[in-house]
Amino acid sequence: MARKLPLDELSTVIARIHGLLLTEEKVDRAVRLLARAIKDSVSGATGAGVSLLDSRGSLTSSASTDDVVTRADALQYDFGQGPCLTSWATEETVVVQDVAADPRWPDWTDAVKDMSVRSVVSAPLLAEQQCIGALKIYSDVAGGFGEDTARVLELFAAPAATLLANIQASEAPHRISGALAESLHSRDLVNRACGVLMQRHSLTVDMALAELMRRARRQNSTLGQISADLVAGIPAALD
Repeated sequence: MARKLPLDELSTVIARIHGLLLTEEKVDRAVRLLARAIKDSVSGATGAGVSLLDSRGSLTSSASTDDVVTRADALQYDFGQGPCLTSWATEETVVVQDVAADPRWPDWTDAVKDMSVRSVVSAPLLAEQQCIGALKIYSDVAGGFGEDTARVLELFAAPAATLLANIQASEAPHRISGALAESLHSRDLVNRACGVLMQRHSLTVDMALAELMRRARRQNSTLGQISADLVAGIPAALD
């Protein structure tokens, strides 16, 4: 189990991240620094990563400290399912105690079964009530992380999200302003759309959420619009 960082140590690490990000004008460089700082600060983490996403769930920037994180993350976006995407879409921290025994993302779980990925924590990056991405840490042992680790990652995520959003805005205002002007999704609307899919196709909530995200990317639409169309009764069959 990862240790809980003492308050003074945690404060020092967060202040260091503030200083690193504030000196960086390029978001790609900033996310690399953040990923490294997170891995170095969380005991038991064998890898860490940062993913920034647009309103369609497509990557705009990402960084990983290790090849296994890069590969595991890429598989999430290939399948449209996984703890990082779920954390982004639900705006909640996701803790996976044992990847091999977790039924929430069957395609992704099967794809990473031979990789050194056993425990995962992913926290959303919330900036001005908008989720711009997620942080994640990986461990090669089951039960590597607990609620203390989740809380530490959330403490990293809160200031980092605001700073990364500011860096994005200054680097590419025309791109970011469009993403932030449009709400990524209404939690209530997405929940209702998930309920429709769950009832119609006997899916779990995570399977339904993954299906919504897959449709959004395939139709080049937003998660909110796909959910609105589904709730409004526009037909959309599972492939």
